[in-house]
Amino acid sequence: MHEKPYRSVVKSISWRTLGTLDTIIISYFVTGNLVMAASIGSIEVITKMVLYYFHERAWNRSSFGRVKPPANDYQI
Repeated sequence: MHEKPYRSVVKSISWRTLGTLDTIIISYFVTGNLVMAASIGSIEVITKMVLYYFHERAWNRSSFGRVKPPANDYQI
């Protein structure tokens, strides 16, 4: 079984939403400026979603760490 590309898109969006909130919070603590923190978060959300999508698709093509199911010896 393999994953379809739209699954990677949905996973990218959900992960980046969480990641962006984290980035905004950290940026706010560092800068003390909510506008600057939101700006940083809005830039990184786009770039990291694109990077994650291609990263996910590359891993989906890799067989590293996957195990093939055993062949079914019983045929009907």
